[in-house]
Parts: sequence; C-alpha cells; structure tokens
Amino acid sequence: MMGPVTSTREPREGGPGRSPRSGTRARMTGKERREQLLDIGRQLFAEKGFEGTSVEEIAARAEVSKPVVYEHFGGKEGLYAVVVDREIRALLDAITESLSTAHHPRILLEHAALALLGYIENSTDGFRILVRDSPVAQSTGTFASLISDVASQVEHLLADEFRSRALNPETAPLYAQMLVGMVALTGQFWLDHRHANRAEVAAHLVNLAWNGLSGLERQPTLSDRGTSS
Repeated sequence: MMGPVTSTREPREGGPGRSPRSGTRARMTGKERREQLLDIGRQLFAEKGFEGTSVEEIAARAEVSKPVVYEHFGGKEGLYAVVVDREIRALLDAITESLSTAHHPRILLEHAALALLGYIENSTDGFRILVRDSPVAQSTGTFASLISDVASQVEHLLADEFRSRALNPETAPLYAQMLVGMVALTGQFWLDHRHANRAEVAAHLVNLAWNGLSGLERQPTLSDRGTSS
C-alpha cells in the first residue's frame, strides 16, 4: 500500500503547514518559506525585541529546524536586518508619497503626520521594531536616520516659506528636524495611548507646529478636508 502523498501546494485549511485531507506537512517553496520566516520574525521581534528572540523560537513557530533559518538568513541578525529594512522602506515610501502631493507647508505637515500615524495604525508590529534601539550593526539604518531622511525632504519647502516671511532660510534644516522629530515622538506616544483617532492627533500636532503655543487654536482641525481619518 502506498503511503500518504505530500502536497506541494500551500494548504487552504487544516492549520499551517498541513494538508486538509491527509494531515501531512505541505512542502513550501523557498520563497514561501522565506516569507513565512520573515512574518514570524517580525512578530517575535515586535513582541520581545532582538535580544529576547531566539533562532530556536523562530524555528519552532515555523515548525522547521534551526538550520532552515540559517540557510535563508545566516542567523537571527540577518533575519532582523531584512525585517528592519522592509519596515524602513515601507514607512519612508508612505511619507515620501504623502509629501509629493503637498505644496503648502501646513498641508505638507498634515500629510506627513497622517502618513506616519497611518503606518503606526496599520503596521504596529513594524513600528515597534523600528523605534527600538537596533543592536545589530547594519546598513539599513535606524529610526533616527529614517527621521533625518524625511526631514531632509522638507527642508527646501520650509526654506521657501522662510524666505517669503523674511526669515533666515539657513535655519530650515534645523526646523525640519524639529517638526519631523515632534511627529515621530508623538507617534510613539500614540502607539500605546489611543485616546484619539488619527485625524485628531494629526490636527493637534499641526496646531502646535503651525501656530505655536502663543497661537494655539481652540478647536484645531485639518485644513485638508479631503483627508479621511
């Protein structure tokens, strides 16, 4: 009698890695296995941080042996670096896209705040990983360097606004760092204190950044009415 046949396709039901009919383990392609390990690593790094996550635990959740993890990423450090690189690119792309549709400094600030808060809302695990201090020397950068990259993209817009107000445009890079840093730190606070929705938080951010403490609006709202919460 022939034994059970191992499926070469991803099962649709019956639990991860199991065929719904025979109960045997499904064979993943190399690409599928790599994506599975990245998803599991992302979850664990968000929950426990880099130091608190082990190759053994990653392999156990994926139901594979440790050598499989080493084969794909060379170890925990390699897996972590790929996860961080993906999250940085996703966040930077979202913010860059939001800035491309803004032509006024206030609208630019609104879009940047909404983009960052939207990333936090939809990719909470990824943001938790980014805001941790990276323990691995890598070329993918850190959250601080990411914020600097975003700030550098808004410098010229602030400089133009400063010139129109007879202010020193050479101070624009400093103010760009201040504004983007304020949004990022507020995002970290909002991650664990969801007392307001995304649009409300963005409106208060812009209220402070645009009006300053001496000119705070009593009921701040976003001036870009077409933006959803």
